[in-house]
Amino acid sequence: MAQSRSGPDGGAPARHGAEEEEEEHGGRGVSCGPALSVRVDETCGRARALTLALPHGPVITPVFQPVGTKGTIKGVTTQEMKEAPISCQILLGNTYHLANQPGAEVIRRMGGLHKFMNWDGNILTDSGGFQMVSLLRLAQITEEGVNFQSPSDGTELMLTPEESIRTQHRIGSDIVMMLDDVIHSCTVDDARFAEATDRTIRWLDRCIEAHKRGGEEDERNGFKSGPKHQNLFAIVQGGLDVSPGGLRERCLAEMAKRDADIPGYAIGGLAGGESKHQFWRVVDKCCRHLPAHKPRYLMGVGHPLDIVVCSALGVDMYDSVFGTRTARFGTAFTPSGSIKLKHAKFAKDAGPIAVGCPCSACRPARAGATQPAFSRASLHFLLKQASDNGVASIVTHHNLVYLLELVRSMRQAILDDRYPAFVNDFLRKQFPPEDSNAHVPLWVCEALEAAEIALDQDLSREVRDEGAQPAE
Repeated sequence: MAQSRSGPDGGAPARHGAEEEEEEHGGRGVSCGPALSVRVDETCGRARALTLALPHGPVITPVFQPVGTKGTIKGVTTQEMKEAPISCQILLGNTYHLANQPGAEVIRRMGGLHKFMNWDGNILTDSGGFQMVSLLRLAQITEEGVNFQSPSDGTELMLTPEESIRTQHRIGSDIVMMLDDVIHSCTVDDARFAEATDRTIRWLDRCIEAHKRGGEEDERNGFKSGPKHQNLFAIVQGGLDVSPGGLRERCLAEMAKRDADIPGYAIGGLAGGESKHQFWRVVDKCCRHLPAHKPRYLMGVGHPLDIVVCSALGVDMYDSVFGTRTARFGTAFTPSGSIKLKHAKFAKDAGPIAVGCPCSACRPARAGATQPAFSRASLHFLLKQASDNGVASIVTHHNLVYLLELVRSMRQAILDDRYPAFVNDFLRKQFPPEDSNAHVPLWVCEALEAAEIALDQDLSREVRDEGAQPAE
């Protein structure tokens, strides 16, 4: 049985380069490119526990990547991200926003984003394609690229596939995302979806060529970029069409032809308001067709239930602002579901956000104490105040710890060949059988059936349908 590669304190593993990692394990990792090798530590059904050997150290999966859009996580320091109990191995930055401020050239001159933000872990940068959706009123999409109008000062920025790659080279991220043609998942326009799918494939070719040609090494500050030091991930598009020969299959087939130049794959175009039934079927379709030896990254998804279910379908990597953004409004993750700390019922609750959570809010403030550093009642009071008193940072820290602890527990369950039992335990806490109003959603049951995970009898009662997939 393969073992988890966490460090001696249970946190992030010791850091090594991609080549050192593969050599250390006797070449058992499969090389996916000059800057990435992947070792399958264990599988349990379709769920996978991988070790990704990246330039700034190994990343163990399943993994959640906190989003630092502009090179920082709001309310959490870089040091806190490195240290237990968060122990983050990889985080995400956004090319569009970093190019806008402080500017890619500024970052390059300072030795890349790692040095700029004092982060020695791995970084994945989104290409900027998502801003086609989030800033659509400020963007014009053509075959050449995307012409953005800055929301801050109105200046124009032309983001082409080539410029996106050049910018990510200047930033120096470990994983570089291709620029894809992104449209809202609920758009009712078949022709536009077909156009976006085909354009994404054409833009992938341009990204591959730009990545091969680009990069640099600066001995003065140790900055290195380009195909020997960075990994270009492709993004599967195709809307919600999972029909045989449909748009998702077309995109997957075309990308398979280019597999030699693609170290990893992302599933894009989801978490935009589509129904959960549509959501899981797209994830299932993509995971069944993507290469087994390369990482699979589900973009923009970070709700705990989604992470648990989609990992059963074969997803390895996640990112979302959901946990940190909602934390700023007082929503906290717990094993029994999300709670809104501003709700009046928590005004006199002396308990922690979540019993046993190792975050700075839930654990006792000092040795020998039994009360949490911040009770639900104290957080309720602080959140209700109008002033910025730092409480948002406390809840943000908690949610990040919850998500990182969740994926580490999932990995251990996969390594121990007990992921179905883990899923059932997770669902039992989220949807207690004794609560007549708590039913496992129908989409979850259908997705787990596709993953060949059976629900325990007490969870297999009447299920409820659900609404749309929340935009994260």
